[in-house]
Amino acid sequence: MKFFVALKKLFWISRPISWPNTAYPFAVGYLLTGGNIDLTFILGTLYFLGPYNLLMYGINDVFDYESDIKNPRKGGVEGMREERAFHPTVVKAAILTNAPFLLYLLIAGDWAARLTLVIVAFSVVAYSLKGLRFKEKPILDSATSSLHFVGPLLFALSLHGFPVYAWGFVIAFFIWGMASHAFGAVQDIVPDKKGGIASIATFFGARPTILIAYTMYYIAAITVLLQGDAYIAVAVVGVLYCFNVYPYLKVTDKTSANVNKAWKRFLKLNYFAGFVITMTILIPFYI
Repeated sequence: MKFFVALKKLFWISRPISWPNTAYPFAVGYLLTGGNIDLTFILGTLYFLGPYNLLMYGINDVFDYESDIKNPRKGGVEGMREERAFHPTVVKAAILTNAPFLLYLLIAGDWAARLTLVIVAFSVVAYSLKGLRFKEKPILDSATSSLHFVGPLLFALSLHGFPVYAWGFVIAFFIWGMASHAFGAVQDIVPDKKGGIASIATFFGARPTILIAYTMYYIAAITVLLQGDAYIAVAVVGVLYCFNVYPYLKVTDKTSANVNKAWKRFLKLNYFAGFVITMTILIPFYI
C-alpha cells in the first residue's frame, strides 16, 4: 500500500499537466527531421514524458519547499508541497527513473547529441539545486526554464545533424519559453520575496516583467510568421498569448497574485496551441 501511495505522490509531483510540453517537442522534432518510430523515438518520447519531468519538478519541489509552503497556489496541478520526510524518496525516484533512459539515449547519439543531452539534463538540475540555483539568477532563470522545454526538441534535432531549416522554429520556441517563464514568475512575486527567492519578476517588478513577456510573445509570433505562409495559423495562436497577458500590463507587485487567472488560461491555451501545431504539420500530408 505504501508503494502505491508513494507512486501516486511521485505522479503528481512530476506535473502530468506539463508532460506533453516536453515529450511533444522531442517526438515531433525527431519525426520531422528524418526519424522513424524506432526504439530511440519510443524511449526518447517516454523519457521526456515522465522521468524528465519528475527530475525537473521533483528537484524543484525539494529545494523550493520553504517558499512553496508559503505559496497559496501550490498543492495541486501547479506544484505539490510534500513533507520533508518524502524528499529522499523524490530524489531517489528521479535518479532511478532517469538513469536507464539517459544511458540509452547517450549511447544512441553521436558526440554532438550527447553534449546536447548533457546540457539539457544539467539545466534541469541546475535550475533548482542548492549551490547552483539558476532559478534565482534573473534572466538566466527564464533562459534556463525555456531550455527545459526547448531542450527535448534540440536533442531530437541533434540526433539528425541540427537541420538548418529548423532553427527559426527553435528560436521562436525559445523566446516563447522565456516569455512564459517571466509571465509565470509574476504571480509568485509576493511568496518569492517572503521566501527570500530572487527571480526575473522580483528583480524587474511586476509591471516591467509583464511588458517583457508581452513583447517577447509578439517577437516569437513574428519569428514563426517569417518561416512562411504555411505557419500563419501557428503565428496567430502565438498572438493569443499576447491577448492573455494584455489585461495585466498595469499589474503591480501587490496585485501580482491576480495573474494566476491568466496563468490557468495559459495552461489550457498550450493544449490548443499544440492542436493547431499538429494540424499545421499533418494537413500538408493529406492535401
